[in-house]
Amino acid sequence: MALGYILRRNNWFADSFGGNIAALITKIALPASIFMSVMKYLTRNKLMGLGVGLIFPALAVVISYIFAFVLVKLFRIKPGRRGVFINGIANANTIFIGMPLNTALFGNQAMSYFLIYYIVNTVSTWAFGVYLIQNDDPTQQGKKKERGKINWQKLLPMPLVGFVVSVIWLLIGIPVPNFIGQTLSYVGSLVTPLSLIYIGIVLYDAGLNNFRFERDTVWALIGRFIISPLALIILIKIGLGAGVHLPSLMRGTFVVQSATPMLAVLPILADEAHGDVKYATNIVVMSTVLFVIVVPILMSILQFI
Repeated sequence: MALGYILRRNNWFADSFGGNIAALITKIALPASIFMSVMKYLTRNKLMGLGVGLIFPALAVVISYIFAFVLVKLFRIKPGRRGVFINGIANANTIFIGMPLNTALFGNQAMSYFLIYYIVNTVSTWAFGVYLIQNDDPTQQGKKKERGKINWQKLLPMPLVGFVVSVIWLLIGIPVPNFIGQTLSYVGSLVTPLSLIYIGIVLYDAGLNNFRFERDTVWALIGRFIISPLALIILIKIGLGAGVHLPSLMRGTFVVQSATPMLAVLPILADEAHGDVKYATNIVVMSTVLFVIVVPILMSILQFI
């Protein structure tokens, strides 16, 4: 991250370089990494056992949405911020921060559990979260709004396609040719270092001087770093008490992912809906920087779950 920040500041990277890295990661490297991780760490029996795990992050996201909606009403957050505020609490930056961090903390063995949270987060973001931002356009307040549409193309991004293909491949039982496996492994290994460099570029472009601890920002951070993981921890405790088998790697992955920083695309989505871009940039930058403090706290809490 520091390398990406410094090199961007010293003009080693063109303005388009961050976007190029993002495209390479999401469309090429990450699908390759996911495919090989599924082939290496999943079996048919393990795959069937992952379905139960979907329930916990899905319920936690729903609770986060409810909490965010209550805060919007309670504090009368103004149009142009509401959709961004709700997304900031409920949805996470699972690709560029969550995935490389999860690999660093728990290893590739936890990739299948990461994919569960990734699927929930992707559906939540593009089927409902974006709808909220689009319908929070302050220029359209009081006007008749067009009915929001689900963006099916973004509901099936390349990382998710890579997961679906890998699952089908696994179920069919076709062995992966050695030369293809090596190539995909080499390409997939780009994900973590490039993701961290990308975060550094984003932090520099956003500007660390954008920190503003105003009320709406503080509550968005509380929702992302406290309420979201707390909801998941409570659900996991209830599940364990009811006799549901949840491996320690799954529990750790879910909790860490539930507190990852806010979506890097929030300022872009806010701009498209004529929303408060400065506010969106502020909460993204602050959540990304403060996450450095949150991670060790979460890892300390995990030993009690």
